[in-house]
Amino acid sequence: MSCCERDSLYFVFGDVIRLHYHSIQKLLDKLGLYPGQPPVLFILNKKDGQSQKELATKMNIKPATATVMLKRMEKSGFIKRIQDEQDQRVIRVYITDKGRETIKEVKKVIENIDNVCFNNFTLEEKLLLRRFFMQIKDNLLKDSSDCKETK
Repeated sequence: MSCCERDSLYFVFGDVIRLHYHSIQKLLDKLGLYPGQPPVLFILNKKDGQSQKELATKMNIKPATATVMLKRMEKSGFIKRIQDEQDQRVIRVYITDKGRETIKEVKKVIENIDNVCFNNFTLEEKLLLRRFFMQIKDNLLKDSSDCKETK
């Protein structure tokens, strides 16, 4: 199988990622969310009142990107940002009631997409696929850290 053929792993993997992204986005649009926003809600639901910097680190995004995302989420009513009383330089982020309700809907969206994606898969096949994806992720992380070391 050539890497440049439409049925190669390269193209099939890309197609799956694109289709999954568009399916999720179509459902998240109905909730008023953008793709990167659900993880913020999940993180805050576990531990509320984190700083913007903590959130950016946990999401592996730049603080400036987090600021833009959080302003948009605050405007939509999913979160509120409050200046820390002890350190005025720190902005703490809190999930709102609307954000908590939205988490329930996001979980349904993810469940729905999972059901579509993994229809006719056995439990063993899902576990094996998960292991393969984790191995791919580890390989890519190792490769990216190797690239940083050679620079």
